[in-house]
Amino acid sequence: MTAAMPHFRKLFLLCVTAALAVFSLPAHAQLGERGTQVHDGSQLKPPAGARVAIFEFADMECPLCAQDNPTLKRAAATYKIPWVRHDFPLRQHVWSFQAAVNARWFDTRAKKLGDDYRDAVFASQSSIFNLKVLGDFTQKFAQSHGVALPFAMDPQGKLAADVKADYALGQRIGVDQTPTIWIVTEHSKGAPYMEVPSSLDNLYQTIDRALSDTRDTAAPKTQKRSAAR
Repeated sequence: MTAAMPHFRKLFLLCVTAALAVFSLPAHAQLGERGTQVHDGSQLKPPAGARVAIFEFADMECPLCAQDNPTLKRAAATYKIPWVRHDFPLRQHVWSFQAAVNARWFDTRAKKLGDDYRDAVFASQSSIFNLKVLGDFTQKFAQSHGVALPFAMDPQGKLAADVKADYALGQRIGVDQTPTIWIVTEHSKGAPYMEVPSSLDNLYQTIDRALSDTRDTAAPKTQKRSAAR
């Protein structure tokens, strides 16, 4: 037994080392914070007339998306920049696709109503566990906002096609997980788009950098217009 002790001690140390190696892996390996390999960045730009925007691909059943949602909303309001929200419902989630279709239907009534529905779903995500519960939740949301739901929200499948088009766009860009978030710029002297990890650790710093990069490039145009007057 005594002779075997060094062997067991060595084996124990090897096991401890292996365990520590596993737990010391970067957090993004578990939380989906690794950089996305962009295949086509041509769509990563703000809406017309905006210098900077938050550009997000999200799944309404994704816990990290729900966690990030209030922070992204607050950042967009603080900086007064567009928040471009794209649907990327993951196949393993049972109700996220239908939730995206529902949000699109509310968009047809008013864009703010659609965004309010998305925010409400994220806020109540933990209590929505199947399509029936989602349906009941959606009915109550509509009633509370004075909206009558039709018998069929998407009888011709146009809204579902729009959700699928968003998903296909994400795939073309290189999205393979949610949330995937970029700060995108127009006519920037720096990077045209910068990915933000799902922890949102450097969200505000990235927006500050994007605004600074685009502010400098916009200045000569302003000066030129003033001189012409």
